[in-house]
Amino acid sequence: MTDNASVPTVRDVIDALDRRYPREWAESWDRVGMVLGDFDHPVRRVLCVVDCVPETAEEAISVGADLIVAHHPLLLKPVSSIAPDTYKGRVIHRLIRSDVALYVAHTNADVANPGVSDALAARLGLRDLRPLIPSSDDGRGLGRIGVLDPPMDLSELTGFVASRLPATAAGVRSAGDPSLVVRTLAVCGGAGDTFLADAARAGVDAYLCADLRHHPASEHVAGEGPALIDVAHWATERPWLDDVAAWLRGEFGFDVVVSDLDTDPWTLFRKKEPLP
Repeated sequence: MTDNASVPTVRDVIDALDRRYPREWAESWDRVGMVLGDFDHPVRRVLCVVDCVPETAEEAISVGADLIVAHHPLLLKPVSSIAPDTYKGRVIHRLIRSDVALYVAHTNADVANPGVSDALAARLGLRDLRPLIPSSDDGRGLGRIGVLDPPMDLSELTGFVASRLPATAAGVRSAGDPSLVVRTLAVCGGAGDTFLADAARAGVDAYLCADLRHHPASEHVAGEGPALIDVAHWATERPWLDDVAAWLRGEFGFDVVVSDLDTDPWTLFRKKEPLP
């Protein structure tokens, strides 16, 4: 029989995660930290996910996880009920009945160093990283700017990004001159069109993020801002899971599973073929 005294508890793991991603670093609107679970429950296996949705909750149960570490909050907006006939209620009841705890590191992991955008930048081989929007003098902040070595034109870089990040139905698209040579690249894990002006002020050749909207992107390109590369939200944040999983293994020595379930809402893409 395993000696539970030597096994870390949910509280032990949560305390360590809170030290790595302090909750006070999160935006005021965010909801991070412990969401549900028993603090005294032993942890032998963790599942890391971008989104806690029914599919990843079932994955946690199927792999025998005691704790889910998620990036996106399950309860970002207030709810008046967690009844089992509601979407979020079903997830919550399923996890509680299965003794699976849930922890969230969101915008506090975005600004961390290393954080979400560091993992994204590493996937693309960027060097000499610095924050796009610094929040301290220790390398923390939103987004990252790095040097692309070797430089690539925008067309080549778009294909390179598609080859380096997880595949999704939405794929990778870019805006700008396909022959533009990109030497400096800004990246932001997750939605990033609110930082278009910051990328322009930074003087980078191109900016990569998710969830670019039509009008902000159009006006940015018309204003001769950096070229744009738009990637599915899930794909920009999935690399961080590998980083936090490696750190948890090193800290506690238990098994950590990284979810590759694509939780991007877009599941189908078709390009219109020309008429014969």
